[in-house]
Amino acid sequence: MQYEIKGTPLPVVIMTLQAGEKIKTDQGAMSWMSPNMSMSTNAGGSIGKAFGRMFSGESMFQNVYTCQGGPGLFAAASSFPGEILAVQVAPGRDFIAQKSAFLASEEGVEMSVHFQKKMGAGFFGGEGFILQKFTGNGIVFLEIDGSVQEYDLAAGQKMVVDTGNLAAMEASVQVDIQTVQGLGNKLFGGEGFFNTVLTGPGKIYLQTMPRNVMAGALAPYLGGNS
Repeated sequence: MQYEIKGTPLPVVIMTLQAGEKIKTDQGAMSWMSPNMSMSTNAGGSIGKAFGRMFSGESMFQNVYTCQGGPGLFAAASSFPGEILAVQVAPGRDFIAQKSAFLASEEGVEMSVHFQKKMGAGFFGGEGFILQKFTGNGIVFLEIDGSVQEYDLAAGQKMVVDTGNLAAMEASVQVDIQTVQGLGNKLFGGEGFFNTVLTGPGKIYLQTMPRNVMAGALAPYLGGNS
């Protein structure tokens, strides 16, 4: 498979496939395709995996598109202003992403539900208890809110992140929380009571405009005035 990601702020990933190659997507992800792409819908394995996808923000069923008879084209567009991130998953290089991040992947990538191990991080870290985990071998395409910034943390190196700005990370990265120091800072600083702390080793991908932040920014302008 070859691919290119085009457009802002609503990007699309356009994939070129050879005969027999397959792409897995969430329901409704297809934007356009060549007529030799054949679609099938399934639960992607056991009923447990199907429910896991549902809890991680995706539909229970997934679509599989198979290229038949020769080269084919398949395009999947982002559902929210931001970027599409292409991540290479490999044995020993699993990835964790925020809920609803999955857009599409090669056949060899498996998605499952991932639970935060630390209760504090689950309650206050902004990402919640339930995330998405990607294993196997292949490329997965993730939807990122706003722009994305990548950092490669060394072992023991930390990054303090505002809740909600963590989009994805390698599974080797540890997630914890820390409280904002000082009562005045908590009440009047506008940053809330907690921040997320990420500890390497591993890559982290941070997003500039989480969906809840954008929704809050637009809310005053949406409702009609009588």
